[in-house]
Amino acid sequence: METAKNAVKSMESSMTADQIKRARNEAEREILSIRLSELRERRGIKQSEMGSFSQTAVSKLERRKDMKLSTLIEYLDGIGMGLELRVYPKETNGISETEMLLKV
Repeated sequence: METAKNAVKSMESSMTADQIKRARNEAEREILSIRLSELRERRGIKQSEMGSFSQTAVSKLERRKDMKLSTLIEYLDGIGMGLELRVYPKETNGISETEMLLKV
């Protein structure tokens, strides 16, 4: 893990702040698509078994880099999962309060 952190730091040292921000945002979107398919697979559900979506739609949805919250809720409902959305202050000043924004 330390080697990966050093590699990332090395790459970031040659990038502008804007490039770093874009790269991190892209990585987060990629991670979302991986997590969705893994979550479905761990639940033992095939793409073709999703009631609210066709197999093709599930495949496309799992590869998307961005989606509406309502689509995510419907997808999660299709695999028998709920969603809890919390918010937190970025600058905590020692306070780490989170607040429930949505639970479905």
